[in-house]
Order: sequence, then structure tokens, then C-alpha cells
Amino acid sequence: MSITQTPPAEPERPGLVATYRRLWPYLWPHGRPDLQRRVFVAFGLLLVAKVVTLAMPFTFKWATDALVAVVGGKDGAVPTGIWAAPALMILLYGAARIAMALLTQVRDGLFAKVAMHAVRRLALQTFRHMHQLSLRFHLERKTGGLTRVLERGRNGIEELSRLMVLTLVPTIVEFLLVLGTLAYEFSLSYSAVVLVMVAAYLGYTYKATEWRIAIRRRMNDSDTDANTKAVDSLLNYETVKYFGAEGRETARYDQSMARYEKASTQTYVSLAVLNAGQAVIFTIGMGVVMWLAARDIMAGRATIGGFVLVNTMLVQLSMPLNFMGMIYREIKQALIDIDDMFKILHRNPEIADRPGAEPLAISEAVVRFEDVHFAYVPERPILRGISFTVPAGRTVAIVGPSGAGKSTLSRLLFRFYEPQSGRITVDGQDIAGVQQDSLRAAIGMVPQDTVLFNDTIGYNIRYGRWEATEEEVREAARLAQIDRFIAALPEGYDTPVGERGLKLSGGEKQRVAIARTILKGPPILVLDEATSALDSFTEREIQDALDRVSRGRTTLVIAHRLSTVVGADEIIVLDQGRIAERGTHLALLGQGGIYAAMWNRQREAEAAREALKRAEAEEAESLRTHLEPGEIPGPVAKAPEPASVS
Repeated sequence: MSITQTPPAEPERPGLVATYRRLWPYLWPHGRPDLQRRVFVAFGLLLVAKVVTLAMPFTFKWATDALVAVVGGKDGAVPTGIWAAPALMILLYGAARIAMALLTQVRDGLFAKVAMHAVRRLALQTFRHMHQLSLRFHLERKTGGLTRVLERGRNGIEELSRLMVLTLVPTIVEFLLVLGTLAYEFSLSYSAVVLVMVAAYLGYTYKATEWRIAIRRRMNDSDTDANTKAVDSLLNYETVKYFGAEGRETARYDQSMARYEKASTQTYVSLAVLNAGQAVIFTIGMGVVMWLAARDIMAGRATIGGFVLVNTMLVQLSMPLNFMGMIYREIKQALIDIDDMFKILHRNPEIADRPGAEPLAISEAVVRFEDVHFAYVPERPILRGISFTVPAGRTVAIVGPSGAGKSTLSRLLFRFYEPQSGRITVDGQDIAGVQQDSLRAAIGMVPQDTVLFNDTIGYNIRYGRWEATEEEVREAARLAQIDRFIAALPEGYDTPVGERGLKLSGGEKQRVAIARTILKGPPILVLDEATSALDSFTEREIQDALDRVSRGRTTLVIAHRLSTVVGADEIIVLDQGRIAERGTHLALLGQGGIYAAMWNRQREAEAAREALKRAEAEEAESLRTHLEPGEIPGPVAKAPEPASVS
């Protein structure tokens, strides 16, 4: 017997009242009496505008009755003096429409600043909170989807404020005024018909909109998926080109857009069904009310102007009622979008400062790892009891095969993660008990993959210490040996670096990162495979700059190329999360263990590359020697380059 597995139910979203309760601290401008006054004035204008709106049908009624009286009393001849009464009513009608429009626009303009202030406060708090969340959270989320949540949350707050205050509340006020006016001017039967009509209208709108929301959610999900795929593909533009995968990326994007197209089409079709049903219900209700008015006119209980009054009032009421489906749908969607933002806002950071945490006090900058155990997931331990010390002003290098846990050490030192056991100290202070800002202010990082902001070279260097002077920025660039390159650029320090710094070469980006770290001036320095992605010539130049930066600083070097750590005071070899060997370069070579084997393999690979280059140069020289005058040499065949073995 087959068992049909039902998909898990979507978690229940908070209702309108619950969401407004969460939003209230942001919507009500605490500490801003100017904005509070705007709220009161906006609501006052709302009430006045609705009274004026209700007065417009009466001016139309009075004008109609005046015209009927004039025409009926004078056999069609309209004396000039008597014409003044209908003309006055028409002028009042026009003045009422103008007043209503002006009051509504002034109200909207006054409240806009209040709504956007709430949007700004909540968006700013969410953005700040995103930066406080752990690295694990950001690695698990897609950047395109995360920014989409922030964008939709902002729009949701603005939409909810606007719809509730500027549309829904005025519609309710107008509806109550219409019911009261109909009961007073005519009879309760008029109000009863309108009440039943509006109830049926809203009931149908609710059912149809609930159906449409499911379609709209599928459309939003496919939109988010398409946006995420587009961002991911464009950020990896070079990788796509390397593998000629433009067609595959386009096909992936088109799959998402096909789902979006289908859901969007269903959205428009369902909107047509909603609008048609609303029109039928409203027309039936209006027809019944108009029949009641016609009956009363024929019975002498009402005037022709009363017939016009009823028609005009219902036509005016139809306009906000037509938006009820949109209002409900948009409020429901805004609740979903705001709830997604609140989920992020209410997510506790994995790494947080302890209560009463003190700033890190640096005296010598001695870094110590004491029996540190760590695993990203419990089933796969990364570090198994790591203990070592980086003395003040000394350099300790960490080497080992890929996956040994080298880069994990730098992440733990920055407190991106917490070890499961053991501790890390700086000058005897457990970094788990100090303020994170002070810890990270004391550490400088030059990573393997330097990612720059899409701004200027000067901006990216100044990022190390924002309050630095122009002279200090230029001195940092000089020490990083990038000042000549910048001086040769037409725009100098104002040269844009492009998305993720793609307009610069790998060596240029690394020099910018070094200059940024020099400008920061930290007592502790971490070099996380800072030259492994560079060619040998560039590596030597960058290594010279790094040696100058690390001089006199407590330095932890995570290395792939062993030639870069020969001068380290101590080299630690990690293997399967444990310290397998430790000592100086010469001492480790003498042991003939893992380090010596790695060293020999890298030296053999480098020797093979050098021999290949010499052979290519000799072959090219030989070809040039045997060429006839004016003969053009053909291409020199290249032997495959041996792979580097680490």
C-alpha cells in the first residue's frame, strides 16, 4: 500500500493586529514631536476630507432640484435671476471636489514623512542586524535572496502604512457616513441594502483574494529564484566564460522565468475574475437602491435630486470599494514580507558579546591557542586539540594539506565561530569574553581572495581606517608598493575598481588589501594564503611587501606555498586537525617528515617548470637562428606543464 506524503504546512503568519503591534515602535515616531504632530494633523485632514466628500453629492442634489424647479415652474424658460440658485450649487459642487482633492493630497504629503521614517528605522536596524549575524548564517543564505527580503520588507512597511492609514481607514469612515446619511435622508432599508451589498462584496473579495494570494506567492518565489540565479551567475561572470556556460546559465534563468511567466499569467487571469465578480455584486446592490429611490420619487417621498444623491454617493463609494481586493491582497503580502524581515531581525546572532564584556586590552599581542577543538558539523571534526603560541612580534606559519583546518584557525581568531572546547587568548584574555569590535580592531587580515568594494581605489584603501588623512593613505600605498601604479592611472586614487575589484589584477588587488591593512595598523596580523593565487614574480613582490608589514607585529601566516614561510620563527604542520610537526624550516627538513615531503614535491614541481621555460626559450632561439631573412617563425609547440603538488 502506497502512502501519500503530504507536504509540510506553511507556518502560520502573524495577523494584522500582531504585525501592527510589532511595528508600532517604528510607526509611532517616539522622540519626534514634529512627526507626531504630522500624524494628528493627517488624521484631522482625513476626517475633514470625508465630510467634504459626503457633501459633494448633496451639492449635486441641490443643483438638480433647483434646475427641476426652475424648468418645471417656467415652462422651460429660465429667467436670469432665478438661474443663480442652480449656478451657486454647481459652484459649490466644484469647490467641494477641489477641496476634497487638496485635503487628500495634503494629508498624503504630511503622512509620507512619517511612513518613510518608519521604513528607514526598521530597514536600518535590519541591515545592522544582518552584519551582526554569524558567518554561518551568511554562508547558508543566498545573497540575492537576502537582499530581496530586505527590499520587500522595506516596501511592505511602506505599503502597510499607506494602505491602512491612507486607504482602508478613510474607506471605513466614508462607508459609515454613507450608511448614516442614507438612513437619515431616506430610510433604514437603503442602509440595509448597502450593508448587505458591501458584506457580499467584501466576502467575495476575501475568498477570491485568498485564492489569488497562493498564486501571487508562487510568482514571488519564482521571482526570487530568478533574481538569485541572475545575481549568482553575474557575480561569477568569469567562471561562466571559462567554461563556456552561457547557454547553461541562460537555460537555468529561463526555467525560473518560465515559472514566473506562468504564475504571472495566472495572477492577471485571477484579477479579471475578481474584478468581474465585484462589478456584478456592486451593480446589483446599486440597482436595488436606485429602484428604492425611484419608488419613493413616484410616491412623492423623494425628489429627483434624491435620486441623483443616492447614485452619486454609491458611485463615490464604489471607487474605494474597487480597491478592497487590492488592499487586502497587498496588506496580506505586506504582512508576509514584513514577517520575513522580522524573522531575520529576531534571529539571535550565533556569536554575541557576553554581558559585561570588556574591550580587549593589548599590551604585547601574544596569541595563544589552548587545546582548541572545533567542528562545523558534529559529524566532521576539523580541529582536534590544537595548542600553540604566537609570541609578541614573532611570525608563526601554519601549513598542511587542504582540509587540514588552516583557514579555520583564522576564523576562530576573528570569532566568526566559537570552538566547542578549549580557548583562544590574546595577552591572556579569553577572546570569548571580550568585545568583538575591539578584538577585530586589533587584528589585520590579508586574505587569499581579496574582494574589493565597487568604489574607488582610495575608498578601498581608506576602508582600513576611515578617519585617516590623505597623506596616510598615500603612505600606506607606498609601503604596499602600489603608489606608482596608482599614479600612472588617469584618475589616480579616484579610479573605480569595478564589481568585486574585477578591473584590477590579482597582484594589484592584493596590494590594495596590504595597503588597507597597513593603514589599519593592527598589532596582530593574519596572512591567509595571501600569495597562493599569484604567479611567482608577483608573489615575490607581494611577499616583500608582506614582510615589511609583518615586521614587529605578531603574525600568523597560513601558507600554501612553503617558500613564503621559510623565514618564519616557527612552522606548524597540521594534518587531519592535529599538529603533526613543528619547528623551524631547517629543523623540519631534517626530520624528513610531512613538511620535508611537501617541500621536496613543491621544489620538484618548480624545477620542472623552470626547465620547461628554459627549453621553450632555447627552442625559440634556435628557430630564430635558422630562419631566412624575412621569414616568419611558426608557433612553438608547448609541452604540458606539470601540475603543482602540495
